[in-house]
Amino acid sequence: MEERPLILGRISGLFGVQGWVKIFSETEPKEAILGYSPWYLGRTGEPRQVLEGRRHGKVLVARLAGCASRDEAAELVGLDIAVRRQQLPVLSEDEFYWADLEGLTVETLSGITLGIVDHLFATAGNDVLVVKGERERLIPFLWDDVVKEIDLAARRMRVDWDPDF
Repeated sequence: MEERPLILGRISGLFGVQGWVKIFSETEPKEAILGYSPWYLGRTGEPRQVLEGRRHGKVLVARLAGCASRDEAAELVGLDIAVRRQQLPVLSEDEFYWADLEGLTVETLSGITLGIVDHLFATAGNDVLVVKGERERLIPFLWDDVVKEIDLAARRMRVDWDPDF
């Protein structure tokens, strides 16, 4: 069974008249998305080679194979940009891709289930887990201080967190 592609961004608009598109990137740094090719676009996962890309002011722009006009580019606006897991760099043992954490069951050290990781977001200080259970909790992703254990095989995360928070 093939793993589902990991979404790194989306095509957010048109740029010029020669088929270039604007890119919204969720990679860090933002430009890193331009280093992956091919991109798998939309629900069908149609592969498209990235021919060139760059920062243009505050936005990222790219030119994709098979997209030579503004009309062809317009058909791509709004599509997710995904890559296959094997395209990503291998991480060290204590590093994780956000997509791997989504869906994990979150438990306190005393075994109380808080819910499931719905998604994460970045703040200036640290990343934050959005955990949905009987209510939504925002838990800082602070390795060792709050997040004590991640077992991807068991789909579980253990945290040092008061269930009343």
